[in-house]
Amino acid sequence: MVYCDNNDAILEWASEEFYIPYRSPVDNRVHRYFPDFFIKYKKKDGTIGNDVIEVKPKGQVKPPNPRSRRTRTYLREVTRYLVNQAKFEAAQEFCKDRKFGFRILTEDELLVK
Repeated sequence: MVYCDNNDAILEWASEEFYIPYRSPVDNRVHRYFPDFFIKYKKKDGTIGNDVIEVKPKGQVKPPNPRSRRTRTYLREVTRYLVNQAKFEAAQEFCKDRKFGFRILTEDELLVK
């Protein structure tokens, strides 16, 4: 948020301001997904861009190791991964319809160690 406030290229930003409906693969019901950020910014070529941004730990973006034993932890990781993928697919469609960008940022992009 401090980055957004201090970056002259960012014209507007908001946090969890809207929701995107998605169907959960766990219970097959429609839920609401609130993306972390929405930013409106000036691109290097002078045009205006709009991006929806989700911040997630890297471990929640990649699939769980299939060689893991079928423990409760593994099953929770699989469930979380499947739900996140459903959210991300809904967000990509939402953004495509509005000509927005959609980005998932992890600790790698945020330079967090």
